[in-house]
Amino acid sequence: MTGTPVQGVADERFAPLREVFQQHLDSAEELGASLAVVERGTLVLDLWGGWADQARTTPWAADTLTNVWSISKTMTSLTALVLVDRGLLDPDEPVGTYWPEFKAAGKEAVLVRHVLNHTSGVSGWDQPVTGEDILDVPAATARLAAQAPWWPPGTLSGYHLLDYGHLVGELVLRVTGRTLGEFFRAEIAEPLGADFWLGLPESQDGRVSHVVPPPPSQIDLAQLPPGSPARRTLGGPGLDASITWTRGWKAAGIGGAGGHGNARSVARVQSVLTNGGGGLLSPDTIELVFAQHTDNVDLVLGVPVRFGLGYGLSNPVSTPHIPEGRVAFWGGWGGSLVVNDVDRGLTFAYVMNRMSPGILGSPRSDAYLQALYGAL
Repeated sequence: MTGTPVQGVADERFAPLREVFQQHLDSAEELGASLAVVERGTLVLDLWGGWADQARTTPWAADTLTNVWSISKTMTSLTALVLVDRGLLDPDEPVGTYWPEFKAAGKEAVLVRHVLNHTSGVSGWDQPVTGEDILDVPAATARLAAQAPWWPPGTLSGYHLLDYGHLVGELVLRVTGRTLGEFFRAEIAEPLGADFWLGLPESQDGRVSHVVPPPPSQIDLAQLPPGSPARRTLGGPGLDASITWTRGWKAAGIGGAGGHGNARSVARVQSVLTNGGGGLLSPDTIELVFAQHTDNVDLVLGVPVRFGLGYGLSNPVSTPHIPEGRVAFWGGWGGSLVVNDVDRGLTFAYVMNRMSPGILGSPRSDAYLQALYGAL
């Protein structure tokens, strides 16, 4: 089966990456996707191809957008780091310093850094909670402030699957008076010329390629221990990927999972970390990402994960295709991925519409990363 030709430009060094991308389109492993690489601030690879819809009637275009799931967290984290850099947010201050209501139910000692490295104990909502509930961001955030932590804060990581943006976003609101999406758009995306959105205006809907949901999950929540952070987080709420097709989801700007962009816009924003701060962060603030990290079998994901300040850090056990060193990354449900290799001054991004089952990458993203690093 022949896919559409790969579009865009790439430095000749990265011809192997382009070839792997074309192979995945030709074999129909990819439906529609985009890849980008920024090296020390310069866009050296910007590719796209395939189809924006399952019926294969609309080609994936240069400006096609899609829901990138948890890559959104890297945008939320970068927003927090900008506030840290400006002296408006201190990672070692209690969350309650900025958000007094959060101190309820035994959370007085939860620090800002505990939220950013997924150790706050508040990795989801007390049930019952629905997908619709979390789209009412103010109400859903107030619920988080009122509930008790599910494990001792600051001890172990438990992936903040859907509420990460609600928690960090409320800190942004308290210290700037602007919502996460407003602050991100005005202070980060627009200055960088990046077509990435945390809260997509209806005027942009025509450019959106809706994600194709993955095969049904093999995780049976009933088999997880009752009351465990994994069971409570993965089921609080459980989502069908098709919720992202709705206007309510697109508008809500869920900072943990609802961002819309493509590989170019993801790489353009995230390369702030690999380009000396891009005028937004000092080198000292970038170093905070790597200064301390968790190192445990994550209470929600069930695999060894290292979280620095706002990002996952390389771990040869769970992410063998991501090199060790000062590498900050994260992936989205279905396989989208962004890797910030600070040591090499390199940012890689991959965004697609056909979802794989995984959270931390996919066979496709692994193949692209191997081609990229093999070409260096």
